[in-house]
Amino acid sequence: MEDSVDEHVARWSSFWKNEPAFAPEVEGALVRMKHIQRWIDRADLAIFNEGFTVQDYKTLHVLMVQPWPTEATPAQLAEAANVTRAAMTSRLDRLDEAGLITRQMDGVDRRRVIVKPTQKGREMWSKYIFKGMAVDQRALGALGHDELKQLNDLLRKVLLALEE
Repeated sequence: MEDSVDEHVARWSSFWKNEPAFAPEVEGALVRMKHIQRWIDRADLAIFNEGFTVQDYKTLHVLMVQPWPTEATPAQLAEAANVTRAAMTSRLDRLDEAGLITRQMDGVDRRRVIVKPTQKGREMWSKYIFKGMAVDQRALGALGHDELKQLNDLLRKVLLALEE
């Protein structure tokens, strides 16, 4: 059984047939991971409507589940979301205008702003997190429980090596 990546790898293997640096197994694995992530990203985008974007969701998500559950500074949120502070300010402006978060000055340090979700923000996050979980499960639905454990073990091994 072949997938669309096999043709890509075969083409490159033919092109690089005398090049020992080309590793077809590495190329195949990385391209497949990219294709899977692209499929997930597209499916995630299809969940959201114009009034609530994937960026809005991701911002609420880092607020709800990161190391500072349900309370964080804009700088902490920017780091957790891997965006600039300016981009995070724009995102927070949108969420604030939509009534999904509040921004308050810290009682101890007035230069510091604390961001918290509103009840409406919590409800919006809850609504979309389960939709996202369904997308993720559909993406990996071809694998059984034991295969998913094996995949996790292999990916963990790769990630641990990269983190050294």
